[in-house]
Amino acid sequence: MILEKILESTNEYILQIPKSERKHIGQFFTSKNTAMYMASLFKIPMNKTELSILDAGAGTGILACVLIERLVQENYTGKINLDCYETDENTLVSLRNNLKFLKASIPNDFSFYVFDTNYITSQALDFNNLLGRNPDLRKYDMIIGNPPYKKISKDAPEAIAMPSVCYGAPNLYFLFTAMNIFHLAPSGELVVIIPRSWTSGAYFERFRHYLLSNSVIERIHLFSSRDKVFDTERILQETVILKAIKTDAVPSTMTISASASSTDFHKQDVLTLPYDTAVTSNERYIFLPTNDYELEVVTRIRRFPQTLLSLGLRMKTGLTVDFRCEALLSDKPETGTVPLFYSQHIQSGYVQFPISKDKEYIRTQKAGFLQKNKNYLFIKRFTAKEEMRRLQCGIYLANNYPKYREISTQNKINFIDKADGEMSDELVYGLYALFNSKLYDTYYRIMNGSTQVNSSEFNTIPIPDIDTITAIGHKLLIKGDLSEESCDQILEVLL
Repeated sequence: MILEKILESTNEYILQIPKSERKHIGQFFTSKNTAMYMASLFKIPMNKTELSILDAGAGTGILACVLIERLVQENYTGKINLDCYETDENTLVSLRNNLKFLKASIPNDFSFYVFDTNYITSQALDFNNLLGRNPDLRKYDMIIGNPPYKKISKDAPEAIAMPSVCYGAPNLYFLFTAMNIFHLAPSGELVVIIPRSWTSGAYFERFRHYLLSNSVIERIHLFSSRDKVFDTERILQETVILKAIKTDAVPSTMTISASASSTDFHKQDVLTLPYDTAVTSNERYIFLPTNDYELEVVTRIRRFPQTLLSLGLRMKTGLTVDFRCEALLSDKPETGTVPLFYSQHIQSGYVQFPISKDKEYIRTQKAGFLQKNKNYLFIKRFTAKEEMRRLQCGIYLANNYPKYREISTQNKINFIDKADGEMSDELVYGLYALFNSKLYDTYYRIMNGSTQVNSSEFNTIPIPDIDTITAIGHKLLIKGDLSEESCDQILEVLL
């Protein structure tokens, strides 16, 4: 009954406030089933006579109220203290009314306080230890949250308040999560629903370091469908539920679970894996395999001894941002023009050119737009979320375009280059076979939930030694079948 009343209040609010206005402040409401599942992840310390709970960015209070309703249902009889932070004036009235209703509906000694101040900036002095130890600093046994999803500028007050976890222009969600970890009491538990993007990339490196230095991850829950996590909110960002515990004792295992959407949490794939398999020692990635096959893929690829960089190779991003230099582009070959390759030129494993595409030639002498006409492996930088493969490759051989000394690449493709020379045809084919295989496509999806192929991440992926890659390429070159199945067959034999 408590939950139904709060959901009714929330739905009334959603109908009154335009989605564009809520999106502007990064406000998306948690669905009923998601809230109940998040609350179920907490271990209730029945031996404690008093519990402190925090919901920062509380909205209408769905998460906090569901958690407290669960405490009551589990017969927790101690005192419950709840703190909520919310700054949106439209939401505050609904939040306070819901908490008053909750207080009147449960038998426990229950107190609540709603802070209408900025959660991040109001805690900056303590977070940065600028005033020394604060005996009045609030610490919490349980923190539950659906923090705002909003990118802010690097000089925004919230970014300035947390310099140790910021890199560039941060997103509010990971600032909230880091501050939540700061506010956990020893052995306290945190459950938040946040984008998956924090699990990889240099952009989130400081946040990952803070998270892993101050807590341990017990569970991460993934959703197979991006568009069914928040019900009517239609969020396409890939989202996860994170459970972390404030402790120095690193566990031997962690749990990764997955469900199709927010409506069927009872149908889950659950995998328990070694903690150091999911969390890399250098904190560069959080790997999220969801079944035994994916776990095998991670384990298998990590055995390889090399990376692109160690072999003198490097993935780079295409050089030309076409919409910024339209005056230099041409639909037809003319005197002084060179090919400009786009992702559309990658077709059936090869680079096909020309394809009668608009603006597929460029006329320029600027070095920043041009690269030597030599062998490359092109890889699409962006793929649609619905596409079966994340890694989509095309073999580019310079001999197919003998009239050009230089070419150009649009910045929506990546290319693998040899820094101090040229790659042989066999080496290009070998790299293609690796990255066109099911093995590596699966690995990259586990490593990075984004639809973007990031060159800095790609350069660190473990790969075989150069002789093995060349031998793989020789086999593929002779076979002539560039399908995924063909690449898989060759890799199974030679790896």
